Amino acid sequence: MHPSRIVVLGEVHDNAAQHRLRIEALRRIVDAGARPALAFEQFDRERQADIDRARRERPRDAEYLIAQAKSGNWEWSHYKPFVQLALDHGLPIVAANLSRKDAMKVAREGYGVVFDADVRARRQLEALPDAFLRRHERSIAVGHCGMLPDAALPAMARAQIARDVVMADILIRHQARGVVLLTGNGHARVDLGVPYWLNADGGKVAIGIGLLEAEARGPPADAGAFDFYVETPAQPRADPCKDLQPQLPVMPKASP
Repeated sequence: MHPSRIVVLGEVHDNAAQHRLRIEALRRIVDAGARPALAFEQFDRERQADIDRARRERPRDAEYLIAQAKSGNWEWSHYKPFVQLALDHGLPIVAANLSRKDAMKVAREGYGVVFDADVRARRQLEALPDAFLRRHERSIAVGHCGMLPDAALPAMARAQIARDVVMADILIRHQARGVVLLTGNGHARVDLGVPYWLNADGGKVAIGIGLLEAEARGPPADAGAFDFYVETPAQPRADPCKDLQPQLPVMPKASP
């Protein structure tokens, strides 16, 4: 991670070994004198005011901050050590994610419901390369066990892209002091995720680090999608595809 100014640090969300590895790495660079902001996919951007208020009210209380600002169904025990590290060392805590509500609006109605004309033009959101969009769609299809209808994939890709763009633009605000984004591996990919948008002008502004689960036959399938990757043992879990079908969203095909 050192000396990169923007680090996008991936994870498999439920892998406890990966969270332990990441917090140890962050403690090492902080003990060595680094003072990066910590940005969280787990906090929606609308909750920044709640984070800041919680810090004023109980400056060292990670559980209180999480209770005031949490969103979604994250396993917060995995993220409390990162929040506590930031509180103990006075590091900024940055709410970095686009909310599920807004992401679904993008999926259904297009980028204009979240991004103004200037952002859409600067990021060329209405003219993204076909190959880039197809890679996104393939990644989403694999992540949903091949159960999504093809007609839903473009909309789901828009939602994922919108999240990446929002997180990238938030990270840029903290580039001068250094910032580490804690996020899923999909967002850490340099070919699709947040680093893609940060490095879009040809400069190497950000690095993407994947924490990947070891596979029986050779390197993990997505190993080449990161600047660096670390393999860890797989987290024991039930088949994630078994109960997925009843949870899949109803996603009408939307206009770009």
